[in-house]
Amino acid sequence: MRFLAKIGVVLLCGVASGAVPMMPADAWTPLFDGKDLSGWKNNGAEKWWVENGEILAQSAANKYGYLTTEKTYRDFLLRVKFKCDGKGNYGVFLRSRIIGEGENGPDIEGTQVEVDPDRDTGGIYESGGRGWVARGTEQSARAIKPHDWNQLEIAIEGRHVVTRLNGLQIVDWRDPAPRFFDGVIGLQLHTGGGARIHWKDIEIQELK
Repeated sequence: MRFLAKIGVVLLCGVASGAVPMMPADAWTPLFDGKDLSGWKNNGAEKWWVENGEILAQSAANKYGYLTTEKTYRDFLLRVKFKCDGKGNYGVFLRSRIIGEGENGPDIEGTQVEVDPDRDTGGIYESGGRGWVARGTEQSARAIKPHDWNQLEIAIEGRHVVTRLNGLQIVDWRDPAPRFFDGVIGLQLHTGGGARIHWKDIEIQELK
């Protein structure tokens, strides 16, 4: 709460008059080096690979697929760029964990920030729990750029989560009953034919 109130929301919203300056570029740590998937784990049978400095994901088995960090994280700022090539549903998981294998692929529990070219990008869904807890608005639905690069920014500290899409705040939510306070960060490829997405410039700043 304290950090988001003082720094995180400033970083997400831009510098206002009299506000604390944005964090310097060297404060960010890349989670993806643009060369390979070092530090990441492929969960499931879907296809993940690196091409032209991007992570590409494509539905190959028509099941859920997750690319998760090997390391776990607690409180952090995260920013990532994505581009949807095909119809489908995607997401960025926070403080999550893979709990096994189900009929439709790996089972995951945790907080998901939605990525969908048609609706609710930047909204929050709890997998394995409450379902939708904070959805987007009509205005936020217009913020996404179909078939082009989009910037997603996420700040999570304690119970507080803030998301922004292409500079527009989507969610400012305080979780009344968090299930987890740490876990992996994951990229999701939803079950369904034709799903294909690009990811790049994945960077994190851990909050101490």
